Formats: sequence, C-alpha cells, structure tokens
Amino acid sequence: MKKFLFSLSVVGLTLGLAACGSGQAKEDKGNTGKSSNDKVEVTAVGSTALQPLVEQVAEIYMTDHPNYSITVQGGGSGTGLTQVSSGAVDIGNSDVFAEEKDGIDASKIEDHRVAVVGVAPVVNKEVGIDNVTAAQLKEIFTGKITNWKEVGGKDQKIELINRASGSGTRATFEQWVLDGEQPTKGQEQDSSGTVRKIVAETPGAISYLAFSYIDESILGLSIDKIEPKDENVQDNSWKIWAYEHMYTQKEASKEILAFVEYMKSEDVQKNVVKELGYIPMSGMKVERTVDGKIK
Repeated sequence: MKKFLFSLSVVGLTLGLAACGSGQAKEDKGNTGKSSNDKVEVTAVGSTALQPLVEQVAEIYMTDHPNYSITVQGGGSGTGLTQVSSGAVDIGNSDVFAEEKDGIDASKIEDHRVAVVGVAPVVNKEVGIDNVTAAQLKEIFTGKITNWKEVGGKDQKIELINRASGSGTRATFEQWVLDGEQPTKGQEQDSSGTVRKIVAETPGAISYLAFSYIDESILGLSIDKIEPKDENVQDNSWKIWAYEHMYTQKEASKEILAFVEYMKSEDVQKNVVKELGYIPMSGMKVERTVDGKIK
C-alpha cells in the first residue's frame, strides 16, 4: 500500500529534479517567450485527491523557475471544472471527465491527463475485518448493512462518512460500487485529509479515499480478496480508479501549458508521481473511455 508521506526521499527528489531542471531553464524560457524576470502567476483549483501531487510538483517547478508563482487549492472536482470553464482559474483539477459533470461544456476546455489514482474503501482499524465482497460494500453504502457483525466484524454500528456531492472521488466510488443505486445519507466532508482523520478517530467508521491518502492510521479494505494496490489498478483487476485530469482553457497561455507539460514529463511521472502514491500514465495496461469502457 502506497502511503502519503512527504518523506526524506521526496525532499531529496525535489532537490534532484530541481537541479536536473536547471539546465532546461533557457529552453523553457524560449518556449514561453518570457524572460526569467517576467512574473507568471498560475492558479490551480479542484480535486483534493490530486492536490498533493500538484502542490509537490509546483514546488519543484518554482524552484527552477523563480518567476513562477503557482497557487494550488482544493474544493473538489466540480469546483475545479466550474472555475476553469468560467475562466476564474488557470487550471481545474478533476478526478472525473468534464463530460461527466452537469453544466460543464467540455468542448471549451482542454483535458490533460497527468496520472491515475486508485480509490479504496477505508475503515477504522478496529472494525474487525480487512475484506468485503462487492455486494456487501454496495449494501453498506446503500444502508442495507448497518452493523459490522453482518460482514464478519465486531458487533458495532457502521458510521458512514461520505465526500461532498461535488467530489470526484465520490463520483468515482459511486460509479463503480453502487451501480446506479442511491447512496444512504451519512456525514459529508469536503476534504480527503479530513475524511482520513475522522475515519481514524471514529469507531466503526467507513469511507473511501484515493490510494495516495491511505496511511497507517486507517485500513484499506480488499474487495473480493483483491487488494487495493497499484498493480491491480493497472490491469483493471481493481475497478475503482480514475484518471487525474488538469483542465485548461482551449487557448491557455504557453506559460500555463509549460507547467502542465512538466507534470507529464518523464522525470515527474517516474519519480514524484510514484513516490506520492499515484500511478504514472505510462504504467497503465488498459485505457478507460469517458463512458467507462475498457480498451
């Protein structure tokens, strides 16, 4: 299980990539058409599942490009898509395709896929189980199963924690787990980090998080004995996963696109993406279309 830890290895990696990138400064300057003294401000808003990766890469990029000021904020995929569509921000981070969000004209924005993220059901470590069937998981989140003893765990009430309705993580989870059924009501939280804290501290709690947020404070459940691991996402054995998108305006500036392209660069994909618990685009053995078909 990947753990979301900003370890010494990440710190070293940050410095290493910054140093490697220093030789590209002149080339980048030529690509953007601006000198290193011209200030560039970029704002990226949206998915909290993608936020840690964008924040870390932004720090690396700004080290090598001190004229850049990159602000990264959460708010959920719906917020990211809405704000980039309206031109309020430069980049809208999303766990879902723009075509999947009501009120978004996907033809007016550009999709840049920068990583893949697995999403797993997560529980308080004391519930007494580490595996559920797909049918049991569906019944938990639709309110048909309400006590952990019904699935082999403790005689303890299930405390359901959901992400807010605009969350791409929630949309991904419900698409592949609930199969069109309505979720039961439960506590709702806007932030993946907050969800992790609540699940860790609340007896009987269950929710769902991107792999990159799962650490030793909580437990990621297996489904039908399939573990929530990168290799199972890569061949679609683990069904609950999504592309991480960075959307821009169709006519985005060269300065904004330079940062987005850096997110997709080989160094970032092979190092930072993997270190922070995401899956590089090149690591996928399958491709999923907007309508959910596997190619």
